[in-house]
Amino acid sequence: MAFFLSCDSGDKRKEENAEDTVKVAQLTLNEETAKRIFELPTHCLTIEYPNKLGQVLGSDTDLKSPKALRPIFYGCFDWHSSVHGYWSIVRLLKQYPELDSDGKVRQLLKSHITKENLAVELAFFQDENNLSFERTYGWAWLFKLQQELRSWRNTDAQEWAETLQPLVDLLSERTQQYLSKLVYPIRTGQHDNTAFSLTLMYEYAEETGDMALLNAIKTNSIRFFEHDKNCNLAYEPSGYDFLSPCLEEAYLMSKVMPKDAYQNWLVIFMPVLFETEIETLQPAIVSDRTDGKLVHLDGLNFSRANCLYGIARVLPELKHTLVPLANAHIDFSLKNISGDDYMGSHWLGSFALLALSN
Repeated sequence: MAFFLSCDSGDKRKEENAEDTVKVAQLTLNEETAKRIFELPTHCLTIEYPNKLGQVLGSDTDLKSPKALRPIFYGCFDWHSSVHGYWSIVRLLKQYPELDSDGKVRQLLKSHITKENLAVELAFFQDENNLSFERTYGWAWLFKLQQELRSWRNTDAQEWAETLQPLVDLLSERTQQYLSKLVYPIRTGQHDNTAFSLTLMYEYAEETGDMALLNAIKTNSIRFFEHDKNCNLAYEPSGYDFLSPCLEEAYLMSKVMPKDAYQNWLVIFMPVLFETEIETLQPAIVSDRTDGKLVHLDGLNFSRANCLYGIARVLPELKHTLVPLANAHIDFSLKNISGDDYMGSHWLGSFALLALSN
């Protein structure tokens, strides 16, 4: 009799554990979502206008079309969105090669990523008036693209990586120089956020063996953030945020600190993450997805999820709280990703993919 009771009890525990496993399983990419995301950058990589150039003009001769100035990364509204559009395409082609069954997208990349075109891009970054162009957000996405290319065992991808490497090397050196001069980190919820860029750069440097960059990121991240405490999520988000200053910092530090030290730091920095319910962290509401700034909040939902997944991976004891919360953020905004309005479609797919790939 006792044997059967033990079996019943064991079966019940297995059922409860199975339910818990389902409850904390993070959302992942599937073929249908991959196709939806893939269509967005493949459409906009060759869309030259509208375009936000963001450059400093030194003379009349600097007034050129986006394609003339940046023959690789001229589409998708601005330089950084074009770069992470390429990243999305490469990331998805590695996992779902059938998305480009006719080879047209690969041919497009082959015609864009050439040494001749890279020379023009490189010359722009060497112009004295634009040495800080896209620092550090666009630089970080270029590193992420390069990481994806170099890890893809594909002849075309290796050629593209070799072509882009001179620009990547230049920006790696500039990043190291910049970090040594940056007295205070930038804690905004938009492009300039220091922690977000350093996270992407860290992943590139770690995988590709750029040790000088990796060490600079580790050293300066600790310098910037080690003594921070009590980051208050109640003050987030701001109206235009697509990044969470608190969570981006917390995610970065999970990479640069040993696990035990990180856990001790996080308890002081964001004690709310150790609560059983985090009422201050709910999906951000977007009132108008045709407004290029207000739609940033969909991006915030994806980037928050990316951070929460990453933190939960380092501290599995937080999975039961953080993973369902991350899933809710993705669910809230993923259904709104479409090509209906360019203000969101030219960039949001990359942020959804970043979270779903974490």
